[in-house]
Amino acid sequence: MLIDRSFARQLAHELLRIDAVVLRPNEPFVWSSGWNSPIYCDNRLTLLYPDIRERIADTLAGFIKATYPDVEVITGTATAGIPHAAWVSDRMKLPMAYVRSKAKSYGMGNQIEGGVRKGQKTIVIEDLISTGGSIFSVIEALQFVGADVKGCATLFTYQFDVATSKFKDLGLRLDWLTDYPTLIDVALEEGRIKEEDLQLLNRWREEPSTWPR
Repeated sequence: MLIDRSFARQLAHELLRIDAVVLRPNEPFVWSSGWNSPIYCDNRLTLLYPDIRERIADTLAGFIKATYPDVEVITGTATAGIPHAAWVSDRMKLPMAYVRSKAKSYGMGNQIEGGVRKGQKTIVIEDLISTGGSIFSVIEALQFVGADVKGCATLFTYQFDVATSKFKDLGLRLDWLTDYPTLIDVALEEGRIKEEDLQLLNRWREEPSTWPR
């Protein structure tokens, strides 16, 4: 669920302002999956702006303290979730770990760095949820070693049905700082898109794999 509606609009504004999100409803981007998309999101650009990343970390830390008071480890997804997990764990004075997409092929062959012990309660922090493939592989790795994954938090989500359904099937809660509907609303308010673009943008989120056909 949305963590803070007011902050969601503030963050959407900032993501648009720094070009972390670019909207091109009439000149689609092509994702690595092959999907056509009217939006490109690169939340790594928030790392360039201390004021933005501090507000992100403060909001996430405050939410986690209130919602998961018994959490023991903050876990980030490699690579984009790592810095945000680090800042949140620092504010909460908690251990931090991160999970690779797959185990290393050299050294100790670790997939989980920093370490989460069996039975430890952890929250997973991601920067972006689309279909959820990367975060679900992280959850699987944590559960394989016996970690108690209490929930997940992300900076931004498209709210695709495929990801929403998977979280529901896993019985895991997902919370986010801002989302696609909020972003589109703010972009319209700021004149970054036109009223006539809305139908196109909404149809993409409903059928992203076949859009714009």
